Amino acid sequence: MLLEEYRQKLRTPQEAVKAVKSGDWVDYTSNVCFPTLLDQALAARRDELTDVKVRGNLCFGPIRIVECDPGREHFTYNSWHCSAYERKLCDRGQCSYIPMIFRNVVPYYRHFLTVNVAMMCVPPMDRHGYFNLSCASGIARGILEKADIVILEVNEHLPRILGGFDESIHLSDVDYVVEGEHAPLPQFPVAPPTNEDRKIAELLIPHIPSGAALQLGIGGMPNVVGSLLAQSDLKDLGMHTELCGDAYYELFRAGKLTNARKNIHRHKGMTGIVFGSRALYDWVDQNPGVVAAPLEYVNAPEVIAQLDNMISINSCIAADLYGQVCAESAGLRQISGTGGQLDYLTGAAMSKGGKAFICMTSSFTDKTGVRRSRVLPHFGGDIVTDPRSQAYYLVTEYGAVNLAGRSVWERAERLISIAHPDFREELIAAAERQKIWRNSNRR
Repeated sequence: MLLEEYRQKLRTPQEAVKAVKSGDWVDYTSNVCFPTLLDQALAARRDELTDVKVRGNLCFGPIRIVECDPGREHFTYNSWHCSAYERKLCDRGQCSYIPMIFRNVVPYYRHFLTVNVAMMCVPPMDRHGYFNLSCASGIARGILEKADIVILEVNEHLPRILGGFDESIHLSDVDYVVEGEHAPLPQFPVAPPTNEDRKIAELLIPHIPSGAALQLGIGGMPNVVGSLLAQSDLKDLGMHTELCGDAYYELFRAGKLTNARKNIHRHKGMTGIVFGSRALYDWVDQNPGVVAAPLEYVNAPEVIAQLDNMISINSCIAADLYGQVCAESAGLRQISGTGGQLDYLTGAAMSKGGKAFICMTSSFTDKTGVRRSRVLPHFGGDIVTDPRSQAYYLVTEYGAVNLAGRSVWERAERLISIAHPDFREELIAAAERQKIWRNSNRR
């Protein structure tokens, strides 16, 4: 019975994308569940279609509907959270960012958005007629439920990730199924740590007790910090995170990640999104110690707060002397997205023994070779990801400071103390002009 229904719904990519009409809203869901064969077939229909709007996020490219239509005359691509590839599309005016907090994405679909056709990659159907939503489980089910037409593309390389709930969809809820050969999944191993990364990790480790639950945000630095924690003396760490990357696998291999002391979901590492190396995909595949759940649950501050000693480690692009944090833009240039950073900043602060850390190198060298400070006098167009009213720990290679409950002059003093020494005097001068520097402050 199931096999007969499966055969009836089986289509070529070219046949399946005929479901898309001019003016439609189409969804590609997220990351390595991006539907490569369907995207290519939809791009081939370019000259037949106008005003097709497509949503995705953390798609690593190439996105054929974008590449075939640089003027956006037929397809308009939009992203909830930019990968490095999508960032380049934004730079070229070929991708529009959608502001969000990740736990709200599915509720946005449920209450406010239209999805005419949803398409994504999934592992092969199981013997019960279910397709696992794999590395996109955090948001996929809610999007598929909103869609008028659901098209699943079977990718033989995707892992099956066990779930808390909403990690699968039954064949009876699917309109079309597409099969075909796929290239191996893209891999994103942890980058080698810099000296600054190592110093930041050294500053963080004394704040992290054995038995802590860890959230490591999207981006290179949190993953590098996590991998360095694998070399520490910490024990019985837990995983509760929006994104499961290779740092968690390294913690597991080192015997540090047991989830044994978690208040909720004990012995289970919880996540919503997965991408990384082939070894990571193999580790999460049908692993009872790793479960995926919707981000509206995983990232809910009231859920995060239930975990004692919840430690949140995220990165940012810049912070100003008021304690505002920008983690998603460079001026007005979109770099990534808000993601779940604010959720974990809030939830970890509510946790018994919890702490939230935002990390950055104190400076960077721009394309012209000029060193720039990441601690700024004030923002002038940068998008604020974390408001100053929720500032907590900020960390550079020069120190870790807690801004919670601190006045503007205390914040200025503390942030300048962790700025690169080359910029401290000019930051003090700026603080004086902004009237947030006390005469008694240390220099």
